[in-house]
Amino acid sequence: MLLTTTSTIHGKEFQELGLVRGEIVQSKHIGRDFMAGLKSIVGGEITGYTEMVMEARQLATQRMIEQAQQMGADAIICVRYTTSSVMQEASEILAYGTAVKFL
Repeated sequence: MLLTTTSTIHGKEFQELGLVRGEIVQSKHIGRDFMAGLKSIVGGEITGYTEMVMEARQLATQRMIEQAQQMGADAIICVRYTTSSVMQEASEILAYGTAVKFL
C-alpha cells in the first residue's frame, strides 16, 4: 500500500474512494511513568514514551491501511497524524487520509 502526504501521485491517475482512518487510545505504563518523572528532573529524552508513541502510531497506520484495503484501494493520499489527550493517563493517536484506486 502506497502512503503519501501529498494530494497527488506523480504519473498516476486515480479515483478517490473516501476517507480512511485508524485510531488507538494508548494508556501510560506505570513503570514508564515513574521513569519519566525521574527523567524530567535531569532532562533528556523519555525513551519509554517515545517507544510507546511509535508503537501506537504504527498500530493506527496499520488500521488505516486495513480499512483502505477493504475498500479496494491502491494507495492513501494526504496522510496525516494527530494526537490528543483523552484523559490524564491516556492519549489518542489518529491516522487518516484519502483512499484511492489507480485508473
